[in-house]
This record gives sequence, structure tokens and C-alpha cells, in this order.
Amino acid sequence: MGRIETEKQVVTHMIEIYCHKHHHASDLCTECANLQAYALKRLSHCRYAENKSFCSQCQTHCYAPKYKEEIKKVMKFSGPRIFFKHPILVTKHMLNLN
Repeated sequence: MGRIETEKQVVTHMIEIYCHKHHHASDLCTECANLQAYALKRLSHCRYAENKSFCSQCQTHCYAPKYKEEIKKVMKFSGPRIFFKHPILVTKHMLNLN
């Protein structure tokens, strides 16, 4: 699995964690589903994805301001929690292994 696909998986799981806790939905609510679709689309079109370490460290801000603030909230909340739900995926992502 390539770096982009790993990043997509991490983002998907982080949005799920956030949505389930904040919106108490069994599936993604409309707002979180829209954020997820937007984030995955941006990752698919990122010209730096194969060479950068993490989106949060990227100097190119490719998110629209509305989504940028939303994804920051998700990352801040879900970042510490995702390790307990998906430790292997997160470890692989943090070590940038493909």
C-alpha cells in the first residue's frame, strides 16, 4: 500500500472516530461524510503526497478555509485516540512505511 492510500485510511478512521464521539452516529453524519469526501479528494490530487511525511507538516495549504478548520478539529481530537483503535496502521503511517 502506498503512502497516499495509508494517509487516506488514517484520515478516514480519524473522521469516523470524531463523528461517532461528537455526533453519536452509527454511520458518518452528512457533515462528516462531506469532510471525508473532500479530504480524500484532496489527497488523491496532492502532487506532494508520495514525497512528504504528513499532511499536517505540509507547507502547501490545499484545503479551503472551511474544511481546513474542520479537519484541524478532527485531527486534534482523533490524533491521540486513533492509536488505540488502529495501532499498526498508525505506526506504519508514523514511520512512513509503504
